[in-house]
Amino acid sequence: MIGTQSALKWTYKDYLSFSDEKRYEIIEGEKSMLPSLNTYHQKIFRRLGEKISGFVYSNDLGEVFYAPYDVVLSDEDVVQPDILYVSRERLDIITEKNIQGSPDLIIEIISGYSEKQDRIEKKKAYSKHGVKEYWIVDPASQSIEVMILGELGYTTIGIYGKDKNLTSSVLKGMDVNLKEVF
Repeated sequence: MIGTQSALKWTYKDYLSFSDEKRYEIIEGEKSMLPSLNTYHQKIFRRLGEKISGFVYSNDLGEVFYAPYDVVLSDEDVVQPDILYVSRERLDIITEKNIQGSPDLIIEIISGYSEKQDRIEKKKAYSKHGVKEYWIVDPASQSIEVMILGELGYTTIGIYGKDKNLTSSVLKGMDVNLKEVF
């Protein structure tokens, strides 16, 4: 029986069998549906994505991908981050269908329904699987929390508000004016 009893955990094989057009993620074997995004979320997503992509591609640093795109962290952790970056040195984790492993950078934009998942469940999964840098974008406060992975999990290195310029330890030299994002 596939992932239908509460004692069983959903797996990547189950994930591939989901036949409807909705977006799902699996974190620690738990399935959740991702509703469509609101207009402000979409604007932030597009603006931030353009800044990151422009920097990555103009410096030939790797690849940037956007949701919906599967990231298979493990058999029981399959996510669709809003934005993700894979460095040139790690391009081998990119397959025809998805990412097989941990991107260097994952960015999640909080929506009303996703705050707990982004701040707790996904943060735990990304730390466990070795995502080097994790950003949580909060549209309500117009801020981005930047965290880097250390031996004990993530450490916040900064919370950047609308009037700040954001920098990254993974994308060295990138400088994003957040007035242009929010």
